[in-house]
Amino acid sequence: MPRLLVQRLLQAIPLLLIVSLLVFALIHAAPGGPLTLYLSNPNVRPADIERLRRALGLDQPLWQQYLAWLCAFVRGDWGYSYADGRPVLDRLLERLPATLELIATSMALGALVALPLGIVGAVRRHGWFDRLTTVLSFAGISLPVFWFGLLLQLVFAVTLGWLPSSGRSGMGGGGFVDRVEHLVLPAGVLALVHAAAWSRYLRASMSQVLRQPFMIAARARGVPDRTLWLRHALRNALIPVLTVVLLDAAIMVSGAVVTESVFAWPGVGSLFTESLARRDYTVLMAFLMLSSCAVVALGLVADLLYGRLDPRVGGDPS
Repeated sequence: MPRLLVQRLLQAIPLLLIVSLLVFALIHAAPGGPLTLYLSNPNVRPADIERLRRALGLDQPLWQQYLAWLCAFVRGDWGYSYADGRPVLDRLLERLPATLELIATSMALGALVALPLGIVGAVRRHGWFDRLTTVLSFAGISLPVFWFGLLLQLVFAVTLGWLPSSGRSGMGGGGFVDRVEHLVLPAGVLALVHAAAWSRYLRASMSQVLRQPFMIAARARGVPDRTLWLRHALRNALIPVLTVVLLDAAIMVSGAVVTESVFAWPGVGSLFTESLARRDYTVLMAFLMLSSCAVVALGLVADLLYGRLDPRVGGDPS
């Protein structure tokens, strides 16, 4: 296991460097520039724009800007927002708890839905329950997230009035019940969409495990079905599903952009859309690098969990 950890870390460092280079190049190749916000202001003089360009280092060659940004980023200095002058790290940290709250809740709900659907679908293949869940799962995978969110808002917030339509809390911060009510719709959208895909992956993986010779031999020895399904089949079936779940978690950590925008959830996803509209390059760079680090880190977690579920992975990292 330590050898596997070291190997993955050595692979992650050059990968993140390449990602940072590509992200930096793509952002600076986009139309406009980081000073677009000031250029559209008639009260800002050309001399002020030039002074800002020199102060921010935008008059230097692009490769020097990249090296300066990379060295500062590694030190934890993520720069200042072009929009309001606040430190980028502070802006991300104040939005991150809302995103983590949304992710943790939606993943827990998604797992609670996906596990029984996947297990029953694999055990009772081609039965009426399996056919019903298959149709519902494909519907959940196919529906656009923004449309599904707007539909739930229309039904439960506008028509029935049971739940608030947006935000993280009511006026004045609200209490625990108020926070839960605001969380239900955005977390429910993410949970149902991801549970639809996870249940299909789990069903396919577990169906394959149930047909393996060791499962047939265990059933012939009289091992109870419940033990076969939950102790032997499920443990082996979860190994490939972990990659999907953890990568989905990484994407959500980087910001459930569409869901947060639909429900005005004050997380890093909504910060990304605001920064994109303002061409706030420093915030965009930090956000995209945070997303990349989350994907790499949770991929590493998946590798380590493989070693726990399957000792052959931890014993031979090659």
